[in-house]
Amino acid sequence: MDCIDSREKIDELYKKLTQQEEENDKYLESIMARQVNLEAKLNNITKALPNLQILHNDAVKLADMISHTSTLAESVSAKVRQLDISRSRVSECQQRVQDLQDLKLCKEGVKTALENEEYEKAAGHIHRFLAMDQAALKKTASHMSQGRSVEDCFTQLDSATKELRLIVAKNFEQAAAKDNAADVERFFKIFPLLGDKAEGLKRFSTYLAGKLTVMAQKTLKTCLDTPIHDKRAPVVYADALTLLFEGIARVLEAHQPIVETFYGPGNLLDVIERLQQECDKESRKILTELIQRRNLDHIVRQVDDASRGGAPMHTVASSASLVSMAASASGGQTHRRAGSTGGSVESDRKVPDPRDLDPLLNELSIAHSRAELYMRFLRRRITTDFESGDEEQREAGLKQMELVLQRSDLCRLMQELLGHYLLLERYYMSESVRKAMTLDTLDGEDSQTSSVLDDVFYILRMSIRRSSQSGSMDGTCAVINDACTLLEIDFCSYLHRQLKKGYSSGYLDLTAQAYNMWQSSLQQGRLNTSTQSDSDSARVMFLAHLNNADASLEFIKVMIRGLEEDIVTSIGAKNLTANDQAKLSSCLSGFGSVTASLRHVAEYGLQQLIASAVKPRTGPWVDAFMQANHQLTEEEFASYEADEPFVQNLIHNLEGLLSSFKAKLTFANYDALVGHVASEITTQMEKVIMKSCFNRLGGLALDKEVRALAGYLTAATTLSIRDKLARLTQIATVLNLEKPSEMSDYWGSSAGHLWRLTASEVRQIMLLRVDFKAEEIKKLKL
Repeated sequence: MDCIDSREKIDELYKKLTQQEEENDKYLESIMARQVNLEAKLNNITKALPNLQILHNDAVKLADMISHTSTLAESVSAKVRQLDISRSRVSECQQRVQDLQDLKLCKEGVKTALENEEYEKAAGHIHRFLAMDQAALKKTASHMSQGRSVEDCFTQLDSATKELRLIVAKNFEQAAAKDNAADVERFFKIFPLLGDKAEGLKRFSTYLAGKLTVMAQKTLKTCLDTPIHDKRAPVVYADALTLLFEGIARVLEAHQPIVETFYGPGNLLDVIERLQQECDKESRKILTELIQRRNLDHIVRQVDDASRGGAPMHTVASSASLVSMAASASGGQTHRRAGSTGGSVESDRKVPDPRDLDPLLNELSIAHSRAELYMRFLRRRITTDFESGDEEQREAGLKQMELVLQRSDLCRLMQELLGHYLLLERYYMSESVRKAMTLDTLDGEDSQTSSVLDDVFYILRMSIRRSSQSGSMDGTCAVINDACTLLEIDFCSYLHRQLKKGYSSGYLDLTAQAYNMWQSSLQQGRLNTSTQSDSDSARVMFLAHLNNADASLEFIKVMIRGLEEDIVTSIGAKNLTANDQAKLSSCLSGFGSVTASLRHVAEYGLQQLIASAVKPRTGPWVDAFMQANHQLTEEEFASYEADEPFVQNLIHNLEGLLSSFKAKLTFANYDALVGHVASEITTQMEKVIMKSCFNRLGGLALDKEVRALAGYLTAATTLSIRDKLARLTQIATVLNLEKPSEMSDYWGSSAGHLWRLTASEVRQIMLLRVDFKAEEIKKLKL
C-alpha cells in the first residue's frame, strides 16, 4: 500500500471508501426488499409439506401395483405363448393327419381318374398331392409305423404325375395339330395343376403363334394377289401389317382371361414374348415384300443421290399435274386452281417424280401408325395384367415389355421405315414446292394472290398431317422442321426474287413507250400492245407476290391451329407425354422465324413499290408547293383559303394513286402502303417547306393545309399514322406563331417532351418567317 503522505491522497482515499459504503448500502437495501417475497415462499412451502408426504405414499402404492400387474402380465403372456404353440402344433398335427388321409384318397382318385380318362380330376388330385409337405408326412408316418405305406403312395403319385404330364402334353399337341380349340384350352388348363406353368405357357404360346403364322401367310398371299387397279392396292402391305396386328390383338383379347384365371396375373408377358417373335418374323416378310415390290431401296438411293447433288430434281408438266398429285394425297379430294397453265418440260435426270411418291408415302405412314397402335395395345394389356399386383411388379412388367419391343425386329424395321419415309417426305415437299413456284400464276382476274400461296401451304399442311398420322412424334417434328425450312428459305427467297424485279410503274417511261408503240404501228400496220401487256402482267404479279407475303402470315396462324388439333387427334391426347408436348411446342415455335422472314419480305416489297410507284409521282405533286406564294395578303389569304389549290390537288392525286392499289392489295398491305405514303409525303413536304418563306398568313395557310392532308391520310387507313405526321404538324405549328416568344410557351408545356423537332430545327424553321427577327429567335431559351 502506498504511503499516505499528503492531504490529497487522504481525500481521494476517503472518496473511494465513501463510494464503496454507498454501494454496500444499496446492495443491503435490495436484499432487505426481497424479504417479504422470501417469507411468503417459505410459508407456501411449509403448507405444502403435508401434501408432499401424501403424494409420496400414493406413488409408493402405485409403483407396487404396477410391479404386481407386470408380473401377472408376464405370467399370462407366457401361458398364452404356450397355448399358441400348442394350438399350432395341434393344427399342424391335424393337417398332417388330413394330408395322410388325402394322400390315400389322391392315390386312389388318380388311379380311377386315369382309367376313366378323367384328366381334370386326376390333375386335381395331383395338385392336392403336390401341395403337401412330403418331408413332414414321411416323418409323421415313420412315427406312426406307416412309413412303408406312405412311401408307396408317394411313389405311385410321382409316377402318376409324370404319366399325366406326358398324357396332357401329348393330347395338347394332338389338339393343336388338329386345331381343336376346345381341347387345346382343356389341356392348357391342366398344366398349372401339375405344377408345370412354364411348360403350359410355352406350348400354348407356340400354338397361338402357329395360328398367327397360318393367318399371316394367307393374308400376305391375298395381298400379293390384289389386282393393281383395286382401290386398296396402293396400301396393300400396310393392310397386311394391320391384319397381322389385329390378329395378335384378337388372340390376346380372347385368351387373356384364361391365362389370368388358371395361371394367375403377371403371366401374360410370357405369351406376348412368344407372339412377338412370330410377329417379328411375319412383319419382316411383309416389309420385305413392300420394299421389293415398291422398289423402295432404289427410290431412296435416287432421292438421296439427288439430294446430295443439290440440283433441281424434277419438273412437272403443268399445274394440273400438281393439283392431281395433291388431290391423290388427300384421298381423291378435288383441289381446284383457276388460271393455271404451263408447258411440259421433262427432266433429263432419272429421279423420282413426287406424284409417284405420294401413294408410297401414304402406305409408309399407315404402316408405321399401325405398328405404333399395336405397341400401345401391348402396353395396355401388360398394365391390365399387372393391375392386381403392386406398383413394383407393374413397373417391372412394363420395363420388361419395353425391352421386348425395343429389341424386336418390328421396332428396328419400323425405325428404318420411318427414316426412309422422312427422307422421301422431305424430297416430296421440296420438289412439290419447287413445282408450285415454277407453275406460279394468278388465281383469277380478281384474285389478290397467286397460285403459289395455296399450293405451297396445301402441300406442307398435307405432308405434316400425313406425318402425324404415322403416330411418331419424332417423325412429325422432323417434318414440321423441314416445312419451316422450306418456308423460310425456299418460299421467302422465291418471293424476294420476284419482288426484287421491282414494280414497273411506267410513270417515267410514258414518252418512250408511246414512241416505241408509234414506230411499231408504222412498221407492222397495227399497234403493238405486247410490251404494254407484259408490263401490266409484271405489275399484277408483283402485287400478287407482295400479297402472298402478307397472306402467308395468316396462313401460318391457321395452319398452326389446325396442326395442333390434327396431331393431338392422330396420336391421341392420352398417348402424349409431357416430353412429346414440349417437342411439339418447340417445333411449332419454329414458325416464328418464318413469320419474321415473311414480314421482312413484305416490307422489302413495299419499299420497292414506294420507290417505283410513289416517289416518282409524289415528287412533282409536292414540288408544286414552291410555285405558290406563301407571303399572303388578307385578300390573297381569303382567296387561297376558299380554293386551297395545292392541298386539294395533292389530296386528289393521292386519292387516285391509293385507289389504284386499294382493290389490288390486302388490307394489311394497303394500310402499310398508306403509312409509307404518309412518311414519304412528310419527308418531301419538309424539304419544300424549308425552301420557302412565310409570313403570318402564309403560316396559317400552311397549318390548314397540313391539317387537311393529315385528315385525309388518317381516314384512308385503319392504322394510326399521326406519329408519321408529327414533324410536319409541328413545323406548321411553328410557322403559325404570332410572335417568336410564343414558342417558349409551346416548348415549355407538358407536351414539350413530345416534340420531334430539335431546338436548332425549330430556330431554323422560325427563320423562314419573314416577319420574325433573327435576334428575337436567338434569344429564345429552348
